Amino acid sequence: MARRRLDDGMTVWLTGLPSAGKTTLARGLEKRLLVEGYRAEILDGDDLRARIGRELGFSREDRNENVRRIGFIAHLLSRNGVVAVCSVISPYRESRDELRALHGERFFEVHVATPVDVCGERDVKGLYARQRAGEISMLTGVDDVYEEPLAPEVVVPTHLQTVEQSVAQVWDSLVAWCP
Repeated sequence: MARRRLDDGMTVWLTGLPSAGKTTLARGLEKRLLVEGYRAEILDGDDLRARIGRELGFSREDRNENVRRIGFIAHLLSRNGVVAVCSVISPYRESRDELRALHGERFFEVHVATPVDVCGERDVKGLYARQRAGEISMLTGVDDVYEEPLAPEVVVPTHLQTVEQSVAQVWDSLVAWCP
């Protein structure tokens, strides 16, 4: 049954703070899925915001709209047999709950649970440094809210394990979730 469910397509939604490790984890999971013979596609929040959400700002309403757009694309892919691996901050529960309702049984939520201080040290895009310098505001987890998932399918502490261990944790949880 695990094979059928993944073959039928689904959405793996990675949510977490900026620089938590979502994109790195998404790339590793996509690679594993492809090696195992599944059709997979990464939907990266930053890339898609630049392509389908250029007019959106960073208000709560705009962030939710960005998540809805990416979630809809994931829904289209997943209902057509692709495992959509989505790397999106998606800070608000309401928009993630909407996606869960849209996808039904094809939604697997991964909380990439990296503490804000570790994310600030990683600072992959320089956002935390820019926020500290007063150049930007409304940084998720610092001066804007991040609502942690209440019941994700898996919680991944990327700061406590290697990338390979994190990918294996998500893979094992995903396969077990598809009985």
